[in-house]
Amino acid sequence: MRPNANEPRINHRIRKSPVRLIDADGTQVGIVPVEDARKRAKEQGLDLVEVGASAEPPVVKIMDWGKAKFDREKKAREAKKKSVTIEIKEVKFRPTIDDHDFDIKLNRAIKFLEKGKKVKVTVFFRYRQLRRPELGVQILDKVTQSTTEVASVESRSRLEGRQMTMILAPLNQPVAQA
Repeated sequence: MRPNANEPRINHRIRKSPVRLIDADGTQVGIVPVEDARKRAKEQGLDLVEVGASAEPPVVKIMDWGKAKFDREKKAREAKKKSVTIEIKEVKFRPTIDDHDFDIKLNRAIKFLEKGKKVKVTVFFRYRQLRRPELGVQILDKVTQSTTEVASVESRSRLEGRQMTMILAPLNQPVAQA
């Protein structure tokens, strides 16, 4: 089994000798050969873990690696639970969109914003429509005016390739439903 690059070396994978040894209770034993440190860890039924690989000599500690690894992963899971990810939904318009189609797409964007999601509004140009970018600006202005109560413009861009984009952020977070 190949060790993970971001995990410390354990037991027989520690090659440098001598090492600075820290006992399981946190007391510094001193500088000892790596074989003696391994033997001491094995007598206690624990693992020898390299905690300071860049130090000279390397710092190793006697600990229960399985338990330490589990605790580290548990903290990472807890942090992931508490983190908030903001989803971005996209609504695409065309410069020649009809009023009814515009209203349907606008209502969909407003529903996304009310749920607390950011909305990327894209005006997609084709063929000769690229000659009239002001039509895209009008669509984006119309969307901005229609969503002033529920959203604020986070970023607005000019024509990039064949599309013009704008990102709307919700003004307030959604109320948690029971």
